[in-house]
Amino acid sequence: MLLATLLARALARPSRPAATASPAGVDWLRHAAEISPSQLLDELGAHEEGLSEEEVTSMRAFWGENRLARAERPSLARRALAAFADPFVGILVLIAAVSVLTDWVFARPGARDLTTPAIIAVMVLVSGALRFVQGERSDNAAAALSKMVETTCDVRRADVGRVEVPVNEVVVGDVVHLSSGDLVPADLRLISSRDLFVSQSALTGESESVEKRRELGAAAPEGAAVTDLDDLVFMGSSVISGSAVGVVVATGAATLLGETASGLPSGGGRHATASEEGVARTSRLLVALMLVMVPTVVLVSGLTKGNWLDALLFSLSVAVGLTPEMLPVIVTCCLGKGAVDLSRDRVIVKRLDAISDLGAIDVLCCDKTGTLTEDRVALELHLDVLGREDAEVLRAAFVNSFFGTGMKNLVDSAILRRALEVDPTVEELCDRYDLVDELPFDFERRRLSVVVGDGSGSTLMICKGALEEMLSICSHAEVDGEEVPLTREIAAGVAERATELAERGMRVLGVALRREPAGVERLTTADERDMTLVGCLAFLDPPKAGAADAVEALRAHGVETKVLTGDSARVAAHVCRSIGIPADSVIEGAELEGLDDAELSRRARQASVFAKLSPSQKARVVAALRGDGHVVGFMGDGVNDAAAMGASDCGISVDSAVDVAREAADLILLEKDLMVLERGIVCGRRTLANMTKYVKMTVSSNFGNIFSVLAAATLLPFLPMSAVQLLLLNLVYDVTCTALPWDGVDDELVRAPRRWDEVSVRRFMVAMGPVSSLFDLITFAALFFVVCPGVTGAPWAELDGAGRALFVATFQAGWLVESMWTQTLAVHLVRTQRVPFVESRAATRLTALGAIGVALVTALPFTPLGAALDLAPLPPTYFVLLGVVVALYAAALLLARRLFVRRGGTLL
Repeated sequence: MLLATLLARALARPSRPAATASPAGVDWLRHAAEISPSQLLDELGAHEEGLSEEEVTSMRAFWGENRLARAERPSLARRALAAFADPFVGILVLIAAVSVLTDWVFARPGARDLTTPAIIAVMVLVSGALRFVQGERSDNAAAALSKMVETTCDVRRADVGRVEVPVNEVVVGDVVHLSSGDLVPADLRLISSRDLFVSQSALTGESESVEKRRELGAAAPEGAAVTDLDDLVFMGSSVISGSAVGVVVATGAATLLGETASGLPSGGGRHATASEEGVARTSRLLVALMLVMVPTVVLVSGLTKGNWLDALLFSLSVAVGLTPEMLPVIVTCCLGKGAVDLSRDRVIVKRLDAISDLGAIDVLCCDKTGTLTEDRVALELHLDVLGREDAEVLRAAFVNSFFGTGMKNLVDSAILRRALEVDPTVEELCDRYDLVDELPFDFERRRLSVVVGDGSGSTLMICKGALEEMLSICSHAEVDGEEVPLTREIAAGVAERATELAERGMRVLGVALRREPAGVERLTTADERDMTLVGCLAFLDPPKAGAADAVEALRAHGVETKVLTGDSARVAAHVCRSIGIPADSVIEGAELEGLDDAELSRRARQASVFAKLSPSQKARVVAALRGDGHVVGFMGDGVNDAAAMGASDCGISVDSAVDVAREAADLILLEKDLMVLERGIVCGRRTLANMTKYVKMTVSSNFGNIFSVLAAATLLPFLPMSAVQLLLLNLVYDVTCTALPWDGVDDELVRAPRRWDEVSVRRFMVAMGPVSSLFDLITFAALFFVVCPGVTGAPWAELDGAGRALFVATFQAGWLVESMWTQTLAVHLVRTQRVPFVESRAATRLTALGAIGVALVTALPFTPLGAALDLAPLPPTYFVLLGVVVALYAAALLLARRLFVRRGGTLL
């Protein structure tokens, strides 16, 4: 019945498409803004006391979930198909198709055989299933961790009153309460508001906050954009200050943000992080190699063997062989395990790729308050302009903090607490005054003003803020109860005392009054003038006991800590010096504003402390450091930190942060402690090291195999390995490498920042690949001149068709087994700079999987499956030669490893 009622009401009002950027969506928002709240609630079938659970269910079924369409997870079927959408699978399918044509369609009736296509089908299933299972495990683990820090909002429900619900559970018709620091969960029409200021930068690109309060019945300006309508707030906006109650008029893809996002590419414009750029460069390197090697292999094989179809299929297999095709699986496994490991260290990962960025960080930018200090701000002094304790200054500050509607920060809490301790009767001021209007704090003005009335028509404007900014708006001072002009001498005395307090680590705010201010019905920044300075407040937030140890631990791991704060330069410098951060050169926001990008980059490289910064200036410092080649992490928890987190490679926040900061973060710390972050950085480096192991080992080994193939194609009268055999070798080897995420990493490999480095991959490939190729050629010679003639009873030139077939099958089996042995051994020799098997051992899981892989490939030529793959059993003499080759290979690889490291190469 409810659904039918909703449908009827929906048809009675302007239509609203679900997810298109058509004018109909904007028309509905304008309509919602123009009618009264009661009319809107009636049209939606909603109520001011909130929806019942039954109505919520019906609304969700009718209007859909509160999710952006492009953020939805693909269906299970799509994820399963994606697991098979891989170049490795594509080449296998192509080979299978050719095999069906040659072995069945065009074969003689008595010679038809589908064994090869059947084997390939099994390989496809194993490869795809492995990708799917590992992907699901990692995704599910990441989703479970994300739920621990999911964003919620405060809604009013008829059954239970006000409750916190996840943002994605909000429905059209919900009545939502907003307060400072909240993210707006959907498009809302305001029912009531109190000095509400929001940032709409995600929609409009404008950094300035805008006030949302329009008198009922006031007409919108002609031609005004929908974002300019005063009684609408939109998904993606954030509350800077004030509070409001609104009814949800659009959710998910039907919101203004959803309609805008539907026309944007995936990623939403987020800059590529250092990790993503490194992966992209490595991928380009591999693509370039394939573009060179594939045509070369086709030409050499085709010209020397005369079978161009076999040459083409083999060259495509070589291309797949050069590509670490299981890299997505290995990366996903490594990141998934890293996320679980980090959760044990009380770090929750929101973006899996951020783990590798965390390991690459070499500069950590953070705020001072709560990160380096105890986060327990205490009001130590309340002084008049002559530096004497004055209870009236404290009472004025109490009124300002009590009536301010923004989020009560630590400073406000300290004022309220101290005022009640000094004079419990101060609570009477709460009943004596009513709030008339307010100008909330922002990071440009650095102050907050309230206007209160006492019921008799008299009003009082009280402003508190950073002392320098307060002095700039004062023309008078209160001295011994009298209002006198604010002379240079008085101002200098106040500033001098503030400097002394700041050098003792105290933060100083000024307090000013203006009685009977004009224009109180609509207070603006222009009203903050001609004020009377009544005194100062001095706050102390001591450094954390473990902050110095954490800074030193980060420095020992190659991470430089830089402090970006809105506090004064002297307070920031005092705290930083006490915990071991150099503070000889402090850059303030006013100075930074006059620097061009090049000069800022140079200064940011040298300075460790930045003070009195606005949110945009914090983001600019972070961008300058990134532009200088650093991998930058930013740790913050306030509204003013979100922009800087977005500009960094890795945004870090805490679970107690405001919604805006938590949403912008890639990682959430469950403890606001740099030591927790230091452990997280080490975990990120271990994760990246294990991913790098796979890339370097596989690419260098396969690179060597390619030269072996080219040499064989030139020197041998047959291919050294068939396409199917080569792909099978790669599959078995890659499966053994899926244990790499569980492998240990030597301590020396996590002492310095790690990042994806395609130059290092190329150098490693060029240095180690030829070693593999050299021993492949030795194996070719042993097989061609010793082992195969021993099996067939004659050299190649003296054999007929059947003898040559056995010769080829024995040769290919021999190289297949040798390749598996040497590639697996290389994993253990190159995974560490220490003495392998003695000073550093691989994880049991990696060793066991490698041994199983070697055993299976070694046994393969002796099985029916091996016969179906045209492999012949190997004689005992082969295994004697194999032992010699493997031993010499190990010695040569260890020597190459030592030379490579001596010449400045990075092993991992």
